[in-house]
Amino acid sequence: MPGSAALIIAIVVIVIIALAIFLHFVPMGLWISALASGVHIPISALVGMRIRRIVPQRLVYPLIKANKAGLDLTISQLETHYLAGGNVDRVINALIAAQRANIEMAFEKACAIDLAGRDVFQAVQMSVTPKVIETPVVAAIAKDGIELRAKARVTVRTNIERLVGGAGEETVIARVGEGIVTTVGSAETHKQVLENPDLISRTVLDKGLDAGTAYEILSIDIADVDVGRNVGAQLQMDQAEADRRIAQAKAEERRAMAVAHEQEMKASVQEMRAKVVEAEAEVPRAMAAALRDGKLGVLDYYQMKNTIADTEMRESIAKASTPQQTAGEQPKGKK
Repeated sequence: MPGSAALIIAIVVIVIIALAIFLHFVPMGLWISALASGVHIPISALVGMRIRRIVPQRLVYPLIKANKAGLDLTISQLETHYLAGGNVDRVINALIAAQRANIEMAFEKACAIDLAGRDVFQAVQMSVTPKVIETPVVAAIAKDGIELRAKARVTVRTNIERLVGGAGEETVIARVGEGIVTTVGSAETHKQVLENPDLISRTVLDKGLDAGTAYEILSIDIADVDVGRNVGAQLQMDQAEADRRIAQAKAEERRAMAVAHEQEMKASVQEMRAKVVEAEAEVPRAMAAALRDGKLGVLDYYQMKNTIADTEMRESIAKASTPQQTAGEQPKGKK
C-alpha cells in the first residue's frame, strides 16, 4: 500500500509538470479568447511563437483588434513585422485610424513607415488633424538697414506618400526661416513688411518649401513682427570708427617719419658745425704758415683783422638798434 501511494503521488506530480509545460507552450486561455473573438489561430502557431521567444499576447490581441475593425490580416504578417523590430500594436492602431478617416494605407506601407522610425499612428492623426509648428524668432534686415524679428506659425499636414524618406519638422522650420530672411531682405524699407506682414506668408508659400518633406504646408501665419536694431547705422558708425583709427595710425606714422627726419637734420647740422669748427681751427695754422712762408704780409694781416673787427662792430650795432626801432615805431594812422 505505501508503495502504491508513492507511485500515485509520483504520477500526479509528473502529470502536473507535464500540464504546466503544455500550458506554457500552448496558451489555452489566449487561444480560447481569440476563438471567441472570431479569430482562428492554430495551436501550432502559438507553440511556434513560444519556441521563437515571441510573447503571443503582443500579436494575438492586435490581431483580434484588427479583425474587429474589419482588417484582413493574418498572424503570419504580424509576426513578420514583430520579428523585424516593429511595433505591431501601433501599426494596427494606425490602420484602424486611416480606415475610419477614409485614408488609403496598406499594411506594408504602415510597416515600412514604422520600421523607418516614424510614429505611424501620429502621422495618420496629423493627416486628419493638421499640426501647428511654431518657428523660433527669425532676425532679418531690410535694405534700409533696420532689423526685423519675426515669428511664424506653420500649419502642416502629414503626407503619407512621402513619409518614408521625407524630411522632418526641422527642415520645414529651417526653410520657413530662410524664406522670412529672403522676404525681409528684399524689402526696400522695413515699413513695407510692418504694413503688410502677409507679404512674408505669400512669398514663403510660393517657394514650395514642403518639397521633399514628409509634410504638406497648408498655411504660414506671421504671429509677431518686432523692430530690432538699426544695423545700417551701426555699420556706418563702425566704419567711421575704423576710418578714424586708420587716419590716426597714418598721422602717427607721418609724425614719426617727421621726427626721424628732424633728428637726421639735427645730426647733419651738428656734423657740419663740427666740420666748421675743425676748419676754423685750421685758419690760424694756415695764416701762420702763410706769414712764415712770406705769402701774407704783416700789414695785410692787420688790415684783415681791422676789417673783421669793423664787421663785428656793425653787426652788434645792427642787433642793438633793431629792438629799439621796433618799440619806437607807431602804427600808421595813429598819433
